[in-house]
Amino acid sequence: MTDLAKLLAAKAAIKEIGNARRIGLGTGSTARHFVQLLGEAVAQGFECISVATSIETEQQAKSLNIVLKDLDEVEELDLVVDGADELDADLNLIKGGGGALLREKIVASKAKRMIVIADKSKMVEHLGEFPLPIEINRFAFATTTNQIKNSMRELNYNGELKLRQTENNEPFITDGGHYIIDAFFSRILDANRLSSALLNIAGVVQHGLFLNMCDLALIADDNNVTRYEK
Repeated sequence: MTDLAKLLAAKAAIKEIGNARRIGLGTGSTARHFVQLLGEAVAQGFECISVATSIETEQQAKSLNIVLKDLDEVEELDLVVDGADELDADLNLIKGGGGALLREKIVASKAKRMIVIADKSKMVEHLGEFPLPIEINRFAFATTTNQIKNSMRELNYNGELKLRQTENNEPFITDGGHYIIDAFFSRILDANRLSSALLNIAGVVQHGLFLNMCDLALIADDNNVTRYEK
């Protein structure tokens, strides 16, 4: 899918801002378009405060003179606009392909409304073809990985686990200082059960299943944007 579809989705999200003035800024190639458009609106006099979900997004927002706050300084966000690696018909998501899932989930949890922008290739019948990112503590990461394997086996998943690495073959480190394990499920049959099982593992910090969090998805191809709402 072309970059045009991502831009169209971002433009549709700008139209959804309405009276919102406290805005969470997502991470990734589609969210980057939204931040750029928001910066253009700010340059034309639009006033808002924003919370960034990653260092990358924070740097982009600062370059556009978007006023940034720490999440602890904001009582509540009016909305957050972010991308997704996968989403199903119930608007459940897999996120974290860019490694910002922990901050993304924390920010989304404090927003009245979550808007997801994506191109139509991200819409799937069942979650799981995209590997699920699982953020883990670096301490005893091999032990945690084995516990994830055991949980997968108990839930009848036989996919592979891979420690995410950089281009230099070093472990990828998140903004929070953690590792990411990418879990290959092919198809996730019970996302809620899987979520609970993973979060019960002491070394797991968070995972990329965003369940019952998205309120509106704006899904684009090169010509149109389709709205999906709960």
